[in-house]
Amino acid sequence: MSDLKQKILTAAASELVEIEKALSNNLKPYVDLVSDVAGHIIFSGGKRLRPLLMVLSARLCGYTGDYAVTFSTAIEYLHAATLLHDDIVDDANLRRGKPVAHSQWDDAIVVLVGDFLLARALTISAGTERIEVIKVLSKLTEDMSQGEVHQLMRKGDTSLAEHEYLEVIRRKTAVLFEAACRTAAIIADASDAEKEALSEYGHNLGIAFQITDDLFDYTLDTAEFGKEVGADLKEGKMTLPVIHALEHANSTDKEKMIKIIKDDNFSVEDFKALVGMLKKYGGIDYTEKMAAAFIETAKDALSIFNPSESKEIMLDIADYVLLRRV
Repeated sequence: MSDLKQKILTAAASELVEIEKALSNNLKPYVDLVSDVAGHIIFSGGKRLRPLLMVLSARLCGYTGDYAVTFSTAIEYLHAATLLHDDIVDDANLRRGKPVAHSQWDDAIVVLVGDFLLARALTISAGTERIEVIKVLSKLTEDMSQGEVHQLMRKGDTSLAEHEYLEVIRRKTAVLFEAACRTAAIIADASDAEKEALSEYGHNLGIAFQITDDLFDYTLDTAEFGKEVGADLKEGKMTLPVIHALEHANSTDKEKMIKIIKDDNFSVEDFKALVGMLKKYGGIDYTEKMAAAFIETAKDALSIFNPSESKEIMLDIADYVLLRRV
């Protein structure tokens, strides 16, 4: 795993350096406090997968212009905005192993900075002068907002079905990966087939990313995870390992699981018992297999492109999403 991560970092070193510079140069708030709060989340150790995928996708389609790196910051600003808002909604304590923004600044300030980042992303997208790009990002913000509302509506609902869970994570997460890849193809004047292939890659990669992320709540410790283990459960988020296990558990164990899920103050022992039942009824294994299937579909989507360095990195990123520990 560490070898694969290092391989990606080495191969994409120049792109990541340029993205990091652009994230700082294109922030440009008029109020220092905005910069402080935005920087707290933007420069807190994010993997830069989404902006990197945007730059790589553009190059995969033969793009040689100079706006790809600048535009990739719009994708990261959108992502950062949703994290600021999500942490308030979820009343989270940690993000990437550090205290969340609203633990250091008022909720109102954090929300407004999130709004600024959304607006900044749209301003940068307008710089492409492509109405199709603006449409994609506008639809993206709608989907992400509705995904969060949908999840909030079903908070703690143990009847949530797998298909509904997949729709929530499509809107919450996959659309951002898909938009990063699709807008790159648009900027590069790619063919319709190339646009669809990159959209398919981004969509499936995003689904697998969120499925894997949800699995971490039950397989990692806090030091690895960067946030409290069991946080999703405490926040009432019904994720795939739990959904699958509930569906296959006998009545006695299902009742025990629901009791733990409904208890906002479950103990460490309760949580361990729940994890044991997730394993017993295949929730962990099933989730891992689902993520792997989406990754294979993502990689297959790139088959229409000729071999290149960009394609190789994107295939490695797909494997990394599946194998990563954080």
